[in-house]
Order: sequence, then structure tokens, then C-alpha cells
Amino acid sequence: MRNNFIFFFCLLLVWSCQKEPGVGGNGVISGKIITHDYNATFTNLLGIYPAADQYVYIVYGDHVGYDKRIKTDYNGDYRFPFLYPGKYTIYTYSLDNTGTQLSGQIVIKKEIQLSKNQHYEMPDIIIYE
Repeated sequence: MRNNFIFFFCLLLVWSCQKEPGVGGNGVISGKIITHDYNATFTNLLGIYPAADQYVYIVYGDHVGYDKRIKTDYNGDYRFPFLYPGKYTIYTYSLDNTGTQLSGQIVIKKEIQLSKNQHYEMPDIIIYE
């Protein structure tokens, strides 16, 4: 009986140590946002450059709404450090180049599964201006 109790206690201890996605681990998600600058009708590309001071959002797991928001630096780079393993969604907003959204904006999002101590470099995110 005592061995069963010790086994159950150890199993409970290991199970309770599993952390949900969020801040507190050693993982990192980083990346870059690039702006494709078009004229008002999206017929003429005016330039391509890093998206400085662009808001980038992260959602931990299946949370509703964003958990943290940061701005890109002058090179369009962003970084979310100290993350536990788990599912994350990174997103930002762009002008709608298809003309289908009444708001004139669309969401550009990427979902990833972060491993323990992983530094995940996101593919470049392209936005339109």
C-alpha cells in the first residue's frame, strides 16, 4: 500500500509540473515583419522595407484575445522570450490588398508548436501598406 502511495505521489508531482504555454520558460519566438508599400489601388509597388514600430501579438495556447503585444524595432524584428513549450499564435495586421474586408485590414497570423528550450525563428511576415 505504501509503495502505491509513493508511486501515486510521484506521478502527481510529475504531472503537476507540466506548464501551460506562457511566460516563464526558456523558449523564444522571434521574427521579422516586412512591408510591401503599394499605391492606393495596389497596382504599383512603391517599395519594400522593414516594418518599424508595427504591433505584433502573441496568444498563449487557446486563450481568447492576445496575451502580449510588442512593437517591432527599426529593422522590423520582434522577439518573445522566456516561453514555456506549447502552442502559440503570432499575428499582426495589414492593409487588405484584396479589397474584400470592409475594415480595410486583414489579420496575418502564424501558429507554431514550441518545444522545450527552442528558439523558433518565424518565417518573414509580409504586410501591405
